[in-house]
Amino acid sequence: MASLLYTTLALMAFLSSSIVCSAFPEFSFGWGGGTGAGGGGDGSFGNGQGYPGLLPEFYDFSCPQANDIVMSVLEKVIAKEPRMAASILRLHFHDCFVQGCDASVLLDDNVMFASEKNSVPNSNSIRGFEVIDEIKAKLEEACPQTVSCADVLALAARGSTVLSGGPNWELPLGRRDATQASLSVSNNNLPPPNSTIQNLITLFRRQGLDVVDLVSLSGAHTIGMARCGAFKQRLYNQDGNDQPDSTLEITYSNGLKTVCPKNGGDNNISPLDFASPARFDNTYFKLIMFGKGLLTSDQVLLAGNVEETMFLVKAYAEDYSLFFDQFARSMVKMGNINPLTGYQGEVRKNCRMPN
Repeated sequence: MASLLYTTLALMAFLSSSIVCSAFPEFSFGWGGGTGAGGGGDGSFGNGQGYPGLLPEFYDFSCPQANDIVMSVLEKVIAKEPRMAASILRLHFHDCFVQGCDASVLLDDNVMFASEKNSVPNSNSIRGFEVIDEIKAKLEEACPQTVSCADVLALAARGSTVLSGGPNWELPLGRRDATQASLSVSNNNLPPPNSTIQNLITLFRRQGLDVVDLVSLSGAHTIGMARCGAFKQRLYNQDGNDQPDSTLEITYSNGLKTVCPKNGGDNNISPLDFASPARFDNTYFKLIMFGKGLLTSDQVLLAGNVEETMFLVKAYAEDYSLFFDQFARSMVKMGNINPLTGYQGEVRKNCRMPN
């Protein structure tokens, strides 16, 4: 009960502090930074601080139209294919969890390294590279070799959230790009869809992210799709006994079986939030409350018997503005995981290869 009370008080505290989320000006909260890889600086993001070297105004003089260019491409792409918003958001997540937010996930195979695109969590799964290519090409026309691919991912993730109906936030910028990728780190650091709650907590803590970040960032699954292969185990053989996951609601489970047969169909897709798959809202948490989280890693936020995550799922299900505010806060924190700044790394001309 002590930990539950702590979480409650922490949530109340951030709603009463000083920085305003632009999506919900009636709520004020401190951006908080904490310590570790995801923290950075004194955590006072509202005044342009945060991770040393990252500033919201970073491109104000060198490329003031950067965000407008990003948004113009996203508006066109997402209007044509709403699912792409989730794909772009996921790219940023899969980038930051592997050697920091340095656009290493965008690099193709090279004689010096294997691409992270070939890792088990990414292969035949992550997508949206052509959208990043289009954004980068337009930025290179307007501001040659100025806006990094890492910042393109961060800006595109925020833009995709906003265009799907989610929150906006002040985004520190100034990341630079890695010159190499890490296939092994990608295999080890990205949470698999069948993760236990303890595995999720461990992998997030490895990045300096806490339980509140874990639950709020999982809420990104309010948009997008998942392949049958990512949740088939839950339908047919969750614990190695040829039985479905007991935490999966039976009617929902039966419906999923029509999309995801026991044999074959691994690339068939199903929405992570079947009620509003293209709208960024808090329905994801409401579905989890009824046993209708698609992935094991979704449902264990409630069924994993961890007080804090259970409390947060319920809180976000009841109050979408609470979820939106914390999601924005956690996205800034995630975007500060070990960025390259100053003279580190480079600004790639082509996001798929080092200069």
